[in-house]
Amino acid sequence: MVLSLDFLSLPLLAAAALVFISVLAGVFSARIGFSFLLIFLVVGILAGVDGPGGLAFDDFRLSFWVGNVALAVILLDGGLRTQMGTFRTGLRPALLLATLGVVLCTAITGAAAYWLLDLPWPLALLVGAIVGSTDAAAVFSLLKSSGVQLNERVAATLEIESGMNDPMAVYLTLTFIAMALAVGGPGSASLALSEVLLSLLQQLGWGSVLGLGCGWALAELLKRLGRGEDGGGGIRALLIVSGGLSVFAFTTWLGGSGFLAVYLMGVVVGNRARRQVRASLSAMDGYAWLSQAGMFLLLGLLVTPSELLRTLWPALGVSLVLMLVARPISVWLCLKPLHFSGGEITFISWVGLRGAVPIVLAVFPVMAGVEGGSIYFNVAFTVVLTSLVLQGSTIAWSARRLNVVVPDLDDTEHARLVFGDFVLVATTSMGELCAFYGLDLPCDADKTVGQWLADSLHRPPVHGDTAHLGQAEISVRTIQGNRITQVGIRIT
Repeated sequence: MVLSLDFLSLPLLAAAALVFISVLAGVFSARIGFSFLLIFLVVGILAGVDGPGGLAFDDFRLSFWVGNVALAVILLDGGLRTQMGTFRTGLRPALLLATLGVVLCTAITGAAAYWLLDLPWPLALLVGAIVGSTDAAAVFSLLKSSGVQLNERVAATLEIESGMNDPMAVYLTLTFIAMALAVGGPGSASLALSEVLLSLLQQLGWGSVLGLGCGWALAELLKRLGRGEDGGGGIRALLIVSGGLSVFAFTTWLGGSGFLAVYLMGVVVGNRARRQVRASLSAMDGYAWLSQAGMFLLLGLLVTPSELLRTLWPALGVSLVLMLVARPISVWLCLKPLHFSGGEITFISWVGLRGAVPIVLAVFPVMAGVEGGSIYFNVAFTVVLTSLVLQGSTIAWSARRLNVVVPDLDDTEHARLVFGDFVLVATTSMGELCAFYGLDLPCDADKTVGQWLADSLHRPPVHGDTAHLGQAEISVRTIQGNRITQVGIRIT
């Protein structure tokens, strides 16, 4: 009797072929503005039960497992690449968007689901919670591949928000699932509220403590192992990934937010052991792309297009409300008090990308046995598709239209268009500046140009910020930390 290896060769052939086809198609699609992530999803759908591939796949448990592991790797990679300096401009707005912003998005989108999908309030709010957060995989990869350099404030806010808003989305999803399944007496509401608040504190507390603590410990370990000039970047990347997944799993087991823990761990390791981590980033990039490919392919295989069509129009309505109403309102309420410009608020609203996180969260009610669980999955999938098609393919165009792109100073022609023809050191006094250009002297004439510009912005300055002084437009040309070193001047 000959041992058959079909159980190995056929699944491996199918998986490898799907990845190969997805990457190959993604290379060509990226040239016309579509993201790799969208291609992975589409290939998964085509390989599924209603597509030419005809593969019957409905293992939600496996998809949930792979999705969580993949998201952990992606968040770890994103954290490693996040410079601590970006928290100077991005932490406050990102924290608001990751907490209050997600709650507002959930409430407004839930109201739309209540009306369009004819669901009771707990289940409608569950829909809002599932699609309420931006996705780290989509944000990190699409911003990287967009080909534009965003100003520091916008880029930092988007990246930190996407890395930190998953805990709130998971917390709200689990809360509304519990409400949908709960059968309690009159006294259960107060008990449920206390449990909900305790759960939130537990998620954020364990996630923060273990993420920061284990990140510090791993950074110190990497320093003792040396810089890796011996070609050990791949080994160190494997050490970092395994350490990150261990922290993710342990934090989740304790009831904390594994997503928050692994992202903070990446930030700490990437900044405290930057020299040691640098050699591992190329290998980490490969791990992150493999995670995205496997996750989106599996999630695409889970979709049955014939079932998706039953709720297509209401789901499209929910998606449009999310993109055009809920996200803009929540972003405006969070960022307007922090003196973000109209263009920055509009761009951050539009680039609230949805990716694998909503689809993974949509598996929660299916596994919990919530009535009509497939509705949440189909709505989440529709939201993700429309987000990747409409928002993901217009990042570069919208960034240029909304003037949130900063030029490379070596690109002299573009730099002159943005900063003007004249360059001054920021220590020039306002009196000298106004006398030379014939401008009206402001009341704070004793200040330097850099101090005046920083005070006029009412926010931490970044490269490309501008303020007007009469007929002159003064911009931040170069900056070191919080200190403006050079300004550009344009006479309008």
